[in-house]
Amino acid sequence: MALPGTFTTRTTIALSREDEAALTDLYIRGTPANTLRAYERDLVYLTGWKQAAFGQPLAWPEAEAVALRFVIDHARDLTEAPPGDAARLAAEQLVALGLRRGLACPAPATLDRRIASWQAFHRMRNLGSPFEAPLVRQARAKARRAAARPRQPKSARPITLPLLELLLATCDNSLRGLRDRAILSLGFASGGRRRSEITGLRIEDIGREDFAAKGILWLRLWETKTTAKGAAPKLVLKGRPARALMGWLLAVGADAGPLFRPISKSGRALPRRLAPDAIRTILTHRLALAGLPADHASPHGLRSGFLTQAALDGAPIQAAMRLSLHRSVAQAQRYYDDVEITENPAADLMG
Repeated sequence: MALPGTFTTRTTIALSREDEAALTDLYIRGTPANTLRAYERDLVYLTGWKQAAFGQPLAWPEAEAVALRFVIDHARDLTEAPPGDAARLAAEQLVALGLRRGLACPAPATLDRRIASWQAFHRMRNLGSPFEAPLVRQARAKARRAAARPRQPKSARPITLPLLELLLATCDNSLRGLRDRAILSLGFASGGRRRSEITGLRIEDIGREDFAAKGILWLRLWETKTTAKGAAPKLVLKGRPARALMGWLLAVGADAGPLFRPISKSGRALPRRLAPDAIRTILTHRLALAGLPADHASPHGLRSGFLTQAALDGAPIQAAMRLSLHRSVAQAQRYYDDVEITENPAADLMG
């Protein structure tokens, strides 16, 4: 990814081209891959919006009036705007370019993420952000409240044990079946892993020293959404999930390299790693084999399903969080609240 321009300073010290290149490389190496991809998408969108709205490229630093216009344009439903409305015309250009889905008001989280990226681009250039201006900050707060909507789950439903068992039952002892069984088992039982965390695992990250004696495998995650590189704790996999993963490891027969790999048409495990999007494809395939629609659940259902099942089984939330690696108790508590409210005696006051 190319960062938005070269680094500059507001001091008397000027960076050489070599220093600018080294700093750019440092940002790229020190930023998670998912964040870099999000930065890239947001930079493309912001560039397209500025061109559509003002006929100009992005400026560094950007003007406060431009930042304010960005907030206002993305804080209302443009389907109701008159055909000649400037914000609607800009949005229609973005739709035509494939950068925007429609004219409806974007979710507040989407607006916040794009603004956060824009602010990050200013920091990379050692510049102040126009979004820190009092008027722009106030407009953002009003826009967030005006566009507030109920939180939508990332998965249609959590993949709790009953659904997981249906999916695992579709996995035979072919190489593909062994791989998919291991992916689903690990993704759920190790704390509800994200797609990038599953596909980022390498064979060297699996500790087998306790498998023969205790039936335990150890997982070493190098990086997660909530932990820095090398700071994630080791996770445990035991029982059926450990046996499923061990079955895949024995079938692959490799000592190093990506843990989960594509399977060729001839039934061979290829040496490259699976792309994160492949987890969705695998889940959709297993849902179909189980007789369920493709949108019945998404990969995030493994994560939400783990916490929901932990709540159903009465596991303390702190114990579940040690595996899920949620940083916020409030965020993890949502899954527990959805379960516990049905058991609340106050819900039975009328019998």
